[in-house]
Amino acid sequence: MAKESTVTVEQTGSAIRRPADQRATLIGLGLNKMHRRRTLKDTPEVRGMIRKVAHLVTIVDES
Repeated sequence: MAKESTVTVEQTGSAIRRPADQRATLIGLGLNKMHRRRTLKDTPEVRGMIRKVAHLVTIVDES
């Protein structure tokens, strides 16, 4: 069985005073508080969500 690739993201920017769609994207990624980390499947959908809030998150690890 092949190992599934994942990406770990950490929220580094606040969602305060951000548009509602950016806040919703953070919640969709499982991030809603500063310095919270989530490990997610590396799919085009997740990459698109990360790209949308790239100024609020940091990619910590790609495996």
